[in-house]
Amino acid sequence: MNTTENPGSTLQPSNNLVQPIKLSSQPQEWKIISLRECPTPADIQLCDTPAQAAAYWKLHITQHPYFNPECECLVVLILNTRRKVKGHYFVSVGTMDTILVHPREVFRLAIMASAHAIVVMHNHPSGETSPSEADVKVTRDLVRAGQLLKIEVLDHVVVGSFNHTSLRELGYMY
Repeated sequence: MNTTENPGSTLQPSNNLVQPIKLSSQPQEWKIISLRECPTPADIQLCDTPAQAAAYWKLHITQHPYFNPECECLVVLILNTRRKVKGHYFVSVGTMDTILVHPREVFRLAIMASAHAIVVMHNHPSGETSPSEADVKVTRDLVRAGQLLKIEVLDHVVVGSFNHTSLRELGYMY
């Protein structure tokens, strides 16, 4: 540690070092901040088809520092009232064949960002896009949670190596 010596006192940390974060035991004010801009062509900014969601995934999610194609990764697209993408966020990274999903984490930033609707997306590292029973169950749970919150879950898209599958188009959304 770099230190400076003040006459008549003990060694003090120098001012040019980053100080550790001290968490307060008191409540704190919070806000949401944007991490980075994601320049997106106009034709995929509107997200009202699974193909547009998959194109957004290929453009932005595969480039994300947390994305690991060997593990399932769950991402949420935040949409406005006209179904235009406001942004996205990583919810979780799982293992090669499973991922932990809870409505609290899925909707947390959607609520903070005043989302009108969301599109849930995750990848299957195997490349196969057929939804599992767990995918269907999670989707139905998220739809019910969204109904309570008045945030519509437009779709759950499973992304594979070369294609994608929409749970809405398969009839799993009600």
